[in-house]
Amino acid sequence: MSDGTLTYVGNELELFAGASNWKRYVARHLLPFITGRVLEVGAGIGSNITPLINATVQDWLALEPDSALAGEIERRLQENTLPSQCRVQVGTIADIPPRQAFDTILYIDVLEHIEDDRGEVARAATLLRPGGRIVVLGPAHQFLYSPFDQSVGHFRRYNLMSLERLIPDGCVVEAGFMLDSVGFFASLANRFVLRSAMPTKAQIASWDRMIVPLSRLVDPLSRYRFGKSAVMVWRPVDQHHVP
Repeated sequence: MSDGTLTYVGNELELFAGASNWKRYVARHLLPFITGRVLEVGAGIGSNITPLINATVQDWLALEPDSALAGEIERRLQENTLPSQCRVQVGTIADIPPRQAFDTILYIDVLEHIEDDRGEVARAATLLRPGGRIVVLGPAHQFLYSPFDQSVGHFRRYNLMSLERLIPDGCVVEAGFMLDSVGFFASLANRFVLRSAMPTKAQIASWDRMIVPLSRLVDPLSRYRFGKSAVMVWRPVDQHHVP
């Protein structure tokens, strides 16, 4: 992704939208960091909103640069299938005026699509309220970069160290951990054996039904230091400073 309205090159969003076990598992770990006024960057078709919204959320801005995807969120809002706290805007973080400020800024499987990821999170940090957080979840391990990553427009994959290096000025790491340790081996098989540019609906369903529940059991044994997805949470170091 880059500044300005664009067309998303991937077509996997509908496939992963039905991964209910994965979304619940991610929500279990991210919900403690999601409060107040929320900005979700690269909201896609809005499939993260319902699992991640909670009683502490006052407002949820779904920011999506692809107008067709944003239109799908708008349709769901009009049909009342998304929470009433939500609204949608077409654009990127460059389109958010500096006077707006948020308690939570989310990048859920989005930062890897942005070429200038360091500049992106630096801009995000200027929009944080005191006590706010930037929450990033992305695919892990560059050596797992596969035809699938290329086909959906990933510039890179991450690990905890590479995410830590992106920390915006004036911020500190609040949390960093990995998820889906068993799924790592499925990604490994795809990278070196299957070499698939796009998983099938059946493959996503099998991963969600069988592998994710296993990861929920195994991840604590690794103390969340191993997996196919990396999570990083930053917050401003000076909680009294208003950007």
